[in-house]
Amino acid sequence: MFENFHNLATQFWPQTVDGLIKGSIYGLVALGYTMVYGVLRLINFAHSEIFMIGTMASLAVLTGLGVVAPATGVGLIGLLILMAVVSMAASGGAAVLLEQIAYRPLRKRGSSRLAALISAIGASLFLMEFFALVVIPWLFDRPGQGKNIIGVKRFLARDEAFSIGDVVVRNDQLLVFLAAVMMMILLDLLVNRTKMGRGIRATAQDPQTAVLMGVNIDRIVRLTFLIGGAMAGIAGMLYLLEYEVTKFNVGFLLGIKAFTAAVLGGIGNIRGALLGGFVLGLVENYGAAFFGTAWLDVVAFVILVLVLLFRPTGILGESLQVARA
Repeated sequence: MFENFHNLATQFWPQTVDGLIKGSIYGLVALGYTMVYGVLRLINFAHSEIFMIGTMASLAVLTGLGVVAPATGVGLIGLLILMAVVSMAASGGAAVLLEQIAYRPLRKRGSSRLAALISAIGASLFLMEFFALVVIPWLFDRPGQGKNIIGVKRFLARDEAFSIGDVVVRNDQLLVFLAAVMMMILLDLLVNRTKMGRGIRATAQDPQTAVLMGVNIDRIVRLTFLIGGAMAGIAGMLYLLEYEVTKFNVGFLLGIKAFTAAVLGGIGNIRGALLGGFVLGLVENYGAAFFGTAWLDVVAFVILVLVLLFRPTGILGESLQVARA
């Protein structure tokens, strides 16, 4: 036991930095879960594959441009912006298509939430296998290798941004963290300060009254999926930048952890999604330092069970349904 505490103490600050980076990606993906749940009361389990599509879109940009070495200067900025735009467009478009095909027909028929949940699980499995068998072999010229891990050549040189004592924070880590915080702030402003956001909040609070007030529910739902998908897309690009690897099922486990982050922060709460991501990333890493890396996933799902048992509304609690208009 003493050795466990010693390991945690010696690794505390490096694990803190890594936990915040991991939590940034969890939080961005969790924003998609929380947006859809806040408006439709639907847990979109296919959102993990929307994240996967974001990683594939970024990889397609790198492959198409023939990037084989770290970019610098204006070229690097242009590359990152292009990857972000393409990933957000691909994931956002896929999320909108998913809503129209898998969820909207059920919603129009007044089907139960269980039916929508089963549809989400089916869509998740379909997207994973479709990409493994069709998209990846065709897009990246990898016949018969669609289920293999795809490595990515480093396109951003990893240099020291600053240091705190003995802890070094790299430029890629700083970029991931700042991008996550910036996207959360922009989304929070969109929902709380714009006419479009008022429509989203009105639909979340009372769809029937929102219709009477002239809100187009279908448009709001489509917009919600688009925004949530775009957040998963930027998370996919940042994941590729940080971990330099992807796979057809890269979003499966990460998606479950992002859902855990959304529940931990308060599902339906935009600020809570990012906060939950940070907390989950930190606790995961601290647990791995204390118990060993083999326990990393166990720690994450124990947190989910404990939150559901003792504080099912999450840390911040308030959701779109009860947010002030």
